[in-house]
Amino acid sequence: MTDRDGAGIHLDEVDLGPGVVAGFTDRRGGASRAPFDGLDLGAHVGDDPDAVAENRRRLAARVGCRVAFVDQVHGADVLAVGPGDLPDDVLAPAGTADALVTTSRDVALAVLVADCVPVLLADADAGVVAAAHAGRRGLVEGVVGAALDALVARGGDVRRVRAAVGPAVAGVSYEVPAALHDEVVALVPAAAARTAWGTPALDLPAGVEAQLRAAGVREVVRSVRDTWLDGSLFSYRRNAADGGRTGRFAGVVRLV
Repeated sequence: MTDRDGAGIHLDEVDLGPGVVAGFTDRRGGASRAPFDGLDLGAHVGDDPDAVAENRRRLAARVGCRVAFVDQVHGADVLAVGPGDLPDDVLAPAGTADALVTTSRDVALAVLVADCVPVLLADADAGVVAAAHAGRRGLVEGVVGAALDALVARGGDVRRVRAAVGPAVAGVSYEVPAALHDEVVALVPAAAARTAWGTPALDLPAGVEAQLRAAGVREVVRSVRDTWLDGSLFSYRRNAADGGRTGRFAGVVRLV
């Protein structure tokens, strides 16, 4: 069944200023079947393409315009997107990048995650928004700063930027080898963490927030939802025994 107005989709909305719609999806309101049930937005995870296409159409209906997705590669490249840059096929990416930026009111930006950190940025006064996918590698390589730079290059001011750090695997859940922990923490000290059972871990959301504040962003809201523990969110690590076979939820932002 097609949800023409996207009413069944749950969007955990965040306030990034007047004239900005922003939020984070979860599993609710989608057409996918197990193990991807329900609102799987990932076109690369082995889900039924028709179901993913329907889910993306529902998201577009929910936010009121077409949505740009990209082929994410855990880097720091930023893609500028306008409505003319979107392919006709809703499953096709607009390009390859781990962050997007736009000044258009006719396109929404989305980043896909299933443990990594979705980051949404907006300067409502300047009329520019951005979104970034910050996993461990992207955090270290500077994707958050790159997204901010792209926003500033289009008239934004970091002192006016509002940022939302979305649901991700929490530090108490993200166990990593000690050597990897030390390597990341040497570059992003705020990411240092221990799991609930006492082993080395990384707190990616804390690292993202620290980078935002160090760059001059004053208003940062951060989700407390842990993908490892929250079954209403997709988690690659939680499904490690099945090869990480799971769907993807999204952070999405647009100007209105």
